[in-house]
Amino acid sequence: MPTVSAYAAPSATEPLVPITIERRETGPNDVLIAIRYAGICHSDIHLVRGDWGPVTYPQVVGHEIAGEVVEIGSEVSRFAVGDRVGVGCMVNSCRECENCRAGMENYCLKGNTQTYGSVDRDGTITQGGYSTHVVVDQDFVLRLPESIPYEAVAPLLCAGITTYSPLAHWNAGPGTKVAVVGMGGLGHLAVKIAAAMGAEVTVLSQSLSKQEDGRRFGASHYYATSDAATFDELANTFDLIVNTVSAPLKLDSYLRMLRLDGTMVNVGAPPEPLPLRVFSLFANRRSFAGSNIGSIAETQEMLDFCAEHGIAPETELIAADGINDAYERVLASDVRYRFVIDIATL
Repeated sequence: MPTVSAYAAPSATEPLVPITIERRETGPNDVLIAIRYAGICHSDIHLVRGDWGPVTYPQVVGHEIAGEVVEIGSEVSRFAVGDRVGVGCMVNSCRECENCRAGMENYCLKGNTQTYGSVDRDGTITQGGYSTHVVVDQDFVLRLPESIPYEAVAPLLCAGITTYSPLAHWNAGPGTKVAVVGMGGLGHLAVKIAAAMGAEVTVLSQSLSKQEDGRRFGASHYYATSDAATFDELANTFDLIVNTVSAPLKLDSYLRMLRLDGTMVNVGAPPEPLPLRVFSLFANRRSFAGSNIGSIAETQEMLDFCAEHGIAPETELIAADGINDAYERVLASDVRYRFVIDIATL
């Protein structure tokens, strides 16, 4: 089995460190990818620190992967050596359940195989993109548009599809009013994508410190949620609220902002339960929902949409030895808006 360099968490409490890991041999339907760039997602931090349950260490995370095909299996037909490709949050699924057969492998009823921290088909634990190479089944590899900067495209593979999917599903577009809660790694892309879809976009952020950015990304309005008057002023306003925050919120206050048949959808994933009063849903026939990334087909659709509309993540490129510092800055909301690791420095 090929041995490759990586950066891994040795435990829930220790800093990430350089290690080597083994990748499987390239099988008939596999693509070997030389990783060039890997995004840092808040999910990476949640998982390595044990927020979402037990972890098998050492664990390499990273599910925003941009790289180049360097080898293909004998039955690979979709890609060739030299292609610029991406890998997102999943690398396999059962292929047999109702959801998989419907092309919604992100909702695989048996649980899709996550890019890291999942039991792979050979019984090993999947290891993610903070590494020099990865082997992935061609059915879970994306084609990256050349027009999106190589060093910035990786966050679209998680943050981009995580926000695109609910916006598309709940029909954000001309004549709709969309609110985005939080202006971080997910939120800034939600604003860009919703605006490109033609929706009237409002940012709901703790403060007005990123207001100039929000308007530059396409928001028409920007409000501080630290001001109690915001919730009164915006009552019964929005068709769709996309909550990108991975921390507890007073959901009832936000739900009251929905107009008739409006939906608030969570894409942020706080480890704590989120309480709400069911009476907040009764008024205006409101809905509270969740959304989990997107299918492979929808992810490719999102990439092509972003290329067509000139959408790219706002990123800060870092060396591999800056990962631990970047984690602390993510937790302190001190990044605008997504860290990307230059894997050449690993």
